[in-house]
Amino acid sequence: MTLLNIFKKFHNDESGAVTVDWVVLTAAIVGLGIVVITTVSGGLQTASTSLVTDLGTTMTEAKTAAD
Repeated sequence: MTLLNIFKKFHNDESGAVTVDWVVLTAAIVGLGIVVITTVSGGLQTASTSLVTDLGTTMTEAKTAAD
């Protein structure tokens, strides 16, 4: 086998191309997930803080009414 034939065979071999496509696609999905989590986390933190405050107020009022 000559050196030229080895280079031609290497050039025509596409067995690793699918793997590269999957790696790029997976990286894009992971990046999109990180962006979504970062965007939503601020709103979730605000909502949970508001919920804790409202529950605390309700529990205090319920205890005062029961006494």
